[in-house]
Amino acid sequence: MPSRWVHEHRFPDSTALAHALSGEIKVDLEEAVGVRRMASLVVSGGRTPLKLFQQLQTESLDWRRTWITLADERWVEPTADASNERMVREQLLVGHAAEARFVGLKNPAPTPEAGADWAWRALSRVPRPFDVVLLGMGEDGHTASLFPGSLSLARALDATATPGCVAVNALTAPHARVSLNLSALLDARRVILHIEGESKWQVYQRARMPGSAAELPVRAVLHQKEVPIDVYWSP
Repeated sequence: MPSRWVHEHRFPDSTALAHALSGEIKVDLEEAVGVRRMASLVVSGGRTPLKLFQQLQTESLDWRRTWITLADERWVEPTADASNERMVREQLLVGHAAEARFVGLKNPAPTPEAGADWAWRALSRVPRPFDVVLLGMGEDGHTASLFPGSLSLARALDATATPGCVAVNALTAPHARVSLNLSALLDARRVILHIEGESKWQVYQRARMPGSAAELPVRAVLHQKEVPIDVYWSP
């Protein structure tokens, strides 16, 4: 079971969480710019980070030296309602954060299988190790687009694999997708798991226990010993 590698931060509501986590991310990015002249932030899609993004966009820091990309993406056009890129552009890359340098994962390849390597090459511009990787989690235990039951899951969770992007076709989720693999997600100075709601807290508690990462892929993040994990939760 994770111990010193997993640090839990609990908040009374999502607004308090968003303010606290936004401040933490700001400090990390400011430190990166101060030390290395550039900062990098990997974010996830879905509804959970919306309040956080709306708070983070108001933070005053050197966004021009900050690179932002995605942990995963649905293989849809960037203008589609289902696009994580569209959500990030509309909810995060505004206000002060409009000056950040964004690199999306979707490209003109017809399928994620054809576009995964292309997506990873695009990320070569983003400073690594990533300064902050912000992950979410579904009630099925998936994180990024690493879904239980997907054919590419074992390869994506291979801790010895070269960091990169993988194509994902999950039977339980709409749209083909591309996702950073586990090695890429953990090529980071800090990894944050942001979850909200009682049901996800229960899934997280199950994932903390020893078991199969194929059942709950987030276990692969929680049980590794490469980088500490901060868990931010509110009911």
